[in-house]
Amino acid sequence: MNICYFSAQYLPTVGGVERYTWNLAKKTAAAGHRAIVVTSALPGLPAKETDPDGITILRLPVWPVMNGRFPVLRPGREFSALSRALWEEKIDFCVIQTRMYVQSVWAARESHRRGIPALVIDHSTGYMPMGGGVLGAAGRLYEQLACRMVRSTGVPFYGVSAAACRWLKTFGITAAGTMPNAVDLESLHAEIHAPDAVNWRERLSLGDKKIVAFAGRLIPEKGALLLAQAVAKLPNTVLLAAGSGPDQAELEALGAIPLGALPHDQVVQLLAQADVYCLPTRYAEGFPTTLLEAAACGCPIVCTATAGTEELLPGPEYGTVLPGSPADLTAEQLRAALSDVLNDPDGAHTRAQAAYRNLCGHFTWDAVFAKIMEIIKEKGC
Repeated sequence: MNICYFSAQYLPTVGGVERYTWNLAKKTAAAGHRAIVVTSALPGLPAKETDPDGITILRLPVWPVMNGRFPVLRPGREFSALSRALWEEKIDFCVIQTRMYVQSVWAARESHRRGIPALVIDHSTGYMPMGGGVLGAAGRLYEQLACRMVRSTGVPFYGVSAAACRWLKTFGITAAGTMPNAVDLESLHAEIHAPDAVNWRERLSLGDKKIVAFAGRLIPEKGALLLAQAVAKLPNTVLLAAGSGPDQAELEALGAIPLGALPHDQVVQLLAQADVYCLPTRYAEGFPTTLLEAAACGCPIVCTATAGTEELLPGPEYGTVLPGSPADLTAEQLRAALSDVLNDPDGAHTRAQAAYRNLCGHFTWDAVFAKIMEIIKEKGC
């Protein structure tokens, strides 16, 4: 069986959607099927290749709008040749990641025109952040139009969390169900215990300082700067921030240690060694992968009520979900929540273990892939 995954961005670009696509494609290839990932061209990478996991990757030419965050398909001779080669693969089923990219619209329309069954998995709980004014209004209008075009093909939509499913109603879409984000526990444990694993406390000469970990883009919507303000007044505590972005200089000025964009294994090792992982995001997350990875590492979690928390942390016995609107969160509130966790390591460990057990039961790639295969079977593929 040939299963095609459409993802406007893909590895080596690092992000939740990219790793979600990669993990499902790996499971597809490991199960003996043909996995094809269609994504956007990146400088220095071939238009077509097969990676070590046996995944065929096609990279379509694009205009890298918004510094590559919103790639737009670029028609022309190269696009036509790659498109023709793709559809000659006799694809049996299509999985389209996210609802609003130009590639998503194209994939939905083409699969519908060719009679290929498909589904869309959405990963957000809000509009793409483009600021206010005319630009923001234009972005929201585009997303409404794009969703209308995808919906008109009759393709079913799934959300990566209950919150993502609720958000789809904004576009008149009733989700067919959830297709949750997940982790590969075996791979994560191998990364944690790798022979060359980084000992962050030793590398940074932290001594007995308590470690608060953050992983994500250093942008205002992710809340790293607010977190740095909170940690700055906690005694004998340091913030280690894995990621890059415009807030980096201000983080350093507050005493945090920005680690830059780290390889995935080093991020996981950081989570496994931290005293607490904190994600005070205000971003329209679908189900942050780092929350799942922190739970998989047995790291206590403090976070805002972002998408996925109601499933992964369904009560206070699993972790700390900060009350109220993420937009109204203050550094003082965040500091108090972190202090409670850091001053009660035994209680924090108990909650982290409960989150780990919940993760093992519901958020693995084996479970998600099995669900997709059930849908494919129902379609008679």
